[in-house]
Parts: sequence; structure tokens; C-alpha cells
Amino acid sequence: MAFEQIAFTAANMPQAQDALEQLAAEYGNCAIEDADVIVPLGGDGFMLETLHKHIGSGTPVYGMNRGSVGFLMNGYEARGLRERLESAVAVLLHPLHMEAVTADGGSETALAINEVSLLRETGQAAKVRIRVDGVTRIEELICDGILVSTPAGSTAYNLSAHGPIIPLGAELLALTPISAFRPRRWRGALLPSRAIVSFEILDAEKRPVSAVADFTEVRDVTKVTVREDREQTLILLFDAEHNLEERILREQFLP
Repeated sequence: MAFEQIAFTAANMPQAQDALEQLAAEYGNCAIEDADVIVPLGGDGFMLETLHKHIGSGTPVYGMNRGSVGFLMNGYEARGLRERLESAVAVLLHPLHMEAVTADGGSETALAINEVSLLRETGQAAKVRIRVDGVTRIEELICDGILVSTPAGSTAYNLSAHGPIIPLGAELLALTPISAFRPRRWRGALLPSRAIVSFEILDAEKRPVSAVADFTEVRDVTKVTVREDREQTLILLFDAEHNLEERILREQFLP
């Protein structure tokens, strides 16, 4: 694929803005709607913002790290960008679709590229009933929260909560508790990517819970349903020697 038209976007930080100026001077900077590829400059947070903003465009995204973490980004180098783009490896991702019902009877939806997480709002632990494909799997989980993670997000919040790292292409989701109190020995589950997971908040008035899909928070939820949205496809580009599959694999062998 030829990448003649490149659209650069940059986080609001000096190193990202400097890179934007340098790259735009060398390659030009077309409008997003005319681009063959979008190149965000920043860290993983800015990459997620860019993916959410252009999730329905179908335009490939090739991030370059001008932030702190950069797990979803390629290394920064101004020279030879078009050659790097032409030899890059494409990774296809499907986001999670969250539907949250609130205590006032309202309903909100959002998409998540990394994870959907439920979190207690007060000092009291949350009580959550968990169903997978309509079958009750845990009648009452007492916890600080619980999350559903995609493979791409499995090295983020999910890993911090001691969830499993999932290789891309595994067609799995991680269901991971956050500081579970009861059942004490439950450490989560791996689910088929097409599973529909629903959470019912027990004693919601006394133990309020919020639901967060990446950046979108819905407070005081009573029921949350999460499924993979197969109608939405994100195309991420990575340098062949540093592709996302290799990064996820390597992460599992870090000391």
C-alpha cells in the first residue's frame, strides 16, 4: 500500500509538538479525511485518544513514541518514514462495546480498546453478580472492582490487577477481579472473544459502582453488559521487528 498522504497529530507536550513540526516540514501534513495513514505522536494515552476519535474511518494508524510508555507506539525516527510505513505489519483489533444501565433508569454506551472496568465509588466494597452468555458464573463477588480486557489491553490495567497477558489472535478476553475479597481464591477467567459478559450490581444504593470504558466513565450503574464489537475494526501498523505480537510475547518473560 502506498502512503502518500500522511496526517500527523501530536500530544500537547514539547517533544511531541517538536516532532510534529519536523515531520510536517519533511512530509507535509494532510487533512485526516484525505489521509492514507494517521501518525499520532505522543504516548499510549494519546494513541488511545486518536484511535477513539477515528474509530470508524478505517484509516491505518502508525504511532510514534513521543511520550512516556509507548507500548502501542513505534520508535521515533524522522528519516525514512514512508519506507517504514510500507514495510510495517498490520494488526487488526476489535474494541469492546459497553452498555451501562444507571440507577436513574438511563442507559449509556461506549467503546473500549483496552478494557471495561467496574470500580467501587465509596469506601465499601462492591458486590457484583457475574453472568457469561446468560449463565450465572459468580452469584456474589465482593471486590474493589472487576474488568474485561482485550488482548491489546491485557498488558495495561489488566496486568496491574494480576490478570493474564493475552497474545493477539488468541480470540480471548480476560475477566479479572480487582482486589477480590470473596470468593477469596478466585483469580479471574479467560473467555472466548465472542462471549457476552453482564454484571449486576448488588446493593447498588449502599455500594455504588462506576463503569469505565477506556476514557468514558458512567457512574452509579446497576447493570453493565460487555461484548466485542465485531463491526468495528481498528488497523494498527507496527515496524516488523517491533510488532505488537512480539511485544506482548516479550512482556510475559520480563523479570
